[in-house]
Amino acid sequence: MSTEPLPAVRGDLSLGVDVGGTNTDAVVLDSSDTVIAHTKQPTTEDVTGGIRAAIAAVLETLGGRRAEVRRVMMGTTHATNAIVGRRGLGRVAVIRLGAPAATGYPPLTGWPRDLRDSVLAGAAVLPGGHMVDGMPISKLDPAAVGAFLDGLEGPVDAVAVCGIFSPSFPEQEAQVAEIVRARLGGGVPVSLSQDIGAIGLLERENATVLNAALYGIARGVTDALLTVVQEQGLGDAAVYFAQNDGTLMALDFAARHPVLTIGSGPANSIRGAAFLSGAENAIVVDVGGTTSDLGVVVSGFPRESTLPREIGGVRTNFRMPDILSIGVGGGTRVDPATGRLGPDSVGHRLHTMALAFGGDTATLTDAAVHTGRAGGAPDWSVDVAPATGASLEKALGRAHEWLQESVERLSHGKTDLPLVVVGGGGFLVPDDLPGAGTVLRPAHGDVANAVGAAMSLAGGRAHEIGTYEGRDEAVAKASQAAVERAIEAGADPLRVEVVDILETPVSYSTQQTIRVSVKAAGPLARLGSRDSPPVARA
Repeated sequence: MSTEPLPAVRGDLSLGVDVGGTNTDAVVLDSSDTVIAHTKQPTTEDVTGGIRAAIAAVLETLGGRRAEVRRVMMGTTHATNAIVGRRGLGRVAVIRLGAPAATGYPPLTGWPRDLRDSVLAGAAVLPGGHMVDGMPISKLDPAAVGAFLDGLEGPVDAVAVCGIFSPSFPEQEAQVAEIVRARLGGGVPVSLSQDIGAIGLLERENATVLNAALYGIARGVTDALLTVVQEQGLGDAAVYFAQNDGTLMALDFAARHPVLTIGSGPANSIRGAAFLSGAENAIVVDVGGTTSDLGVVVSGFPRESTLPREIGGVRTNFRMPDILSIGVGGGTRVDPATGRLGPDSVGHRLHTMALAFGGDTATLTDAAVHTGRAGGAPDWSVDVAPATGASLEKALGRAHEWLQESVERLSHGKTDLPLVVVGGGGFLVPDDLPGAGTVLRPAHGDVANAVGAAMSLAGGRAHEIGTYEGRDEAVAKASQAAVERAIEAGADPLRVEVVDILETPVSYSTQQTIRVSVKAAGPLARLGSRDSPPVARA
C-alpha cells in the first residue's frame, strides 16, 4: 500500500476497485485524477472479503479525508465466473417474437447442454417481430404471450424477450414486458434484447437470456458492495459499476444489465493504462497472476471487437473490448523438470505457493526472479538446482515468445505503437520485446485496472437501421438514444457527447440499408448538478 504523503489538493474523491482472479486492487483519485492512495489485496474465495480489505486499506491511508469520498466504482468478474462456472444462475423463460419466420432455430440453440439445462425455464416463439424496413412480420398476440406464461412449470426467476429487429423497432418488446408484469408480478425482472445487443437475432437473444440469468448474481454483488460501503461510513457516496466498453453505469442500471459487466476488467486496464501513460493510441498488456490480457487503446478508449464473442460457450453480439488473453501470469505454473508453461495458475495463492515466497510450486514469478528479470522486487530470491534453473529460464523464454506473438497479432503491422505494460506481473514483459514499439511502464501501473474504474466516464450505446438516403436521420435518432442511455447510466447531462459512430451496410436488404451504432459518454454527474437537456455532438 502507498505510504507517500498525500497531495494538498482537496475536493471530491473517487474510489475505484477492480476484482481480479489473483488480486483485488483499489485506488483513490482526487478531483484532478491524481492517485493519492492505492493498494493490492489478495482476492478471497468469497470475493467480498478481498473487496472489504482493499477498500479498508485505501481509506486508512486517507485518514481524515475519507469523508471526501463521493463516488465508489467497481469492476468485477462475478458475471463471467458465474457463467463459466455455472454457479448461481437464475431460471429464465424466453419469449422470441418472430413467428412464423423464426421457428427454424429454437431459443438457446447451440448452448452447452449443462448451461441450457441450468438456465432454461421454458421457451416460445410467438407472433411478432419486424422486417429490416420496419414492416411487421406478424401482429403481436397478447393472448399467446399470456398462455405461455400461464403454462410455465417450476420456478421462473426472470423473463427474456427478443424480437426480430427490435433494437430499431422496440414497441413490441415493451408491450410484452407489460404483459409479463401483469401476469407474473413486478418482482419478476424482464430483460429486453433492445437494451442488450446489436442486430443479429440469435446472438442478441443469447446475450439477453444470459443477462436475465444473472439478475440474482447482480443483486448479490450489489448488496455486498453496498454493505462494505456502509461499513466504512461511505453511505453518502454514489456507487457505480464498470461496463465492458470502458465506461461506467449507475447502480440501478447495472442491476438491470449485469451482462454488460463481463468485459469490465480488461476495459478498465486499457482505460487506466492510457490515462497513466498519456498514450492515446497504444497496445496495452495487463499482466496479472493468472493471465495476460492484451488490448488496443484508440483515442483513449478500448478498441472494440466487431466479431461475435463466446462467453461460457455461448455466442453473443454485444460490444466487447478486442482482448487477447494468454496464459502468461505471475502465478502461471512451470514444470521444474521440463520447463513446460502452465496451463494452470496458482492464482491468488501466489504469495503462499511460489518458491520466491517459501512455497514449493515453481511459477513464472520464480522464473523472472531467478533470471533477474523481476524488477522492483530486490528482496525476492529463488535458490534452485541447476536443472530446475534451466527449466525456469526455458519457461520464461516461451512466455516472452508468446507475448511477442500476441503483440504482433494485435498491432496489424504497426510497429510504431507504444506498448504500455501494467499489472502486478508487468516485470514479466522485457523492455526489448521484439515487434513492440517503445515500452512504457507508467507509475501506479500495477493498479491500472482500479484507476481505469475510478476515472471512467458514464456511457451508453444505441443502434438504428436506416436507408442511405435517411442516413442523417438514423444517426440523429441513434445519437439521441445513446445520449439518453449515458445519462441514465450516470453521465452529467451538461457534458455528455457522442464519442463514436459506426456505420455498417446491411446485406440482403431490398434497398440500400445501413446499421448505425452510436456510443455516447460523459463525466459522471457531480452531486448537486442541475439537470439540463443533453446536447449530442457527432
